[in-house]
Amino acid sequence: MTDLTMLRPVAEDGAISFARGFVKSDAFMQLFREGMGLVEATAAYLDGEGRAESAALPREVSLTYATESMRLTTRLMQIASWLLVQRAVAEGEMSAEQARNEHSKVRIAEPMLQPSSAEAERLPQRLRDLIGHSIRLQERIRNLDEQMSGAVRPAANPVRGQLESLQARLGLLR
Repeated sequence: MTDLTMLRPVAEDGAISFARGFVKSDAFMQLFREGMGLVEATAAYLDGEGRAESAALPREVSLTYATESMRLTTRLMQIASWLLVQRAVAEGEMSAEQARNEHSKVRIAEPMLQPSSAEAERLPQRLRDLIGHSIRLQERIRNLDEQMSGAVRPAANPVRGQLESLQARLGLLR
């Protein structure tokens, strides 16, 4: 179980620093292992079983396979780079300031367009599974990266707007 106090260390200005605590947490290490494991599993698949599966595909599907395997590899290299930078910060090999400077080089890109469902259905199941896992992992890391960089703005509270409207109406009735 993750020590929640570790997820809430105080920054120099008194603000809570999610990033500083998260990269040293068990949750981050689980994410790191998942990401690096996915990189290894994908490499093994593409160099082995995937190579044989792609050779057996019809020509029009083999182009989709090549495109999607390249997108998958690119996505995983972005994920691995981000994870490695975060781990370097956690282990004191890189300062948070250095990591911020690297942020522009190690960005988790917007999700890429996926093939149509008809094209995707013709791809080998294992490749589709790896693509799906990588997309879900990329989204989780994008959310974390936004939280850690402070780029996420809290969502407006829809109930508050309704309460203010109701209070204004009640104020008019008094």
